[in-house]
Amino acid sequence: MFFQQVTEDKVVKNRVHLDVRAAPGLDGDSRMAALEAEGERLVALGARRLRRFEPQPPLDAGHIVMADPEGNEFCLD
Repeated sequence: MFFQQVTEDKVVKNRVHLDVRAAPGLDGDSRMAALEAEGERLVALGARRLRRFEPQPPLDAGHIVMADPEGNEFCLD
């Protein structure tokens, strides 16, 4: 597990925010395609897609923010 501090305030309470590693070893377009495929699979199981962050090298490889059926956010990373 990785704990990350962020600058923005949370408007609803999450007990835990998970980053799900869905594209290990991939980068660029192939990484984002793998994240999209996993996101579609999770939506079919009841998750909701909230937003996509495009890759912005060198620090951000891109990710997709999702929510479980109860609204708890997690990232496909």
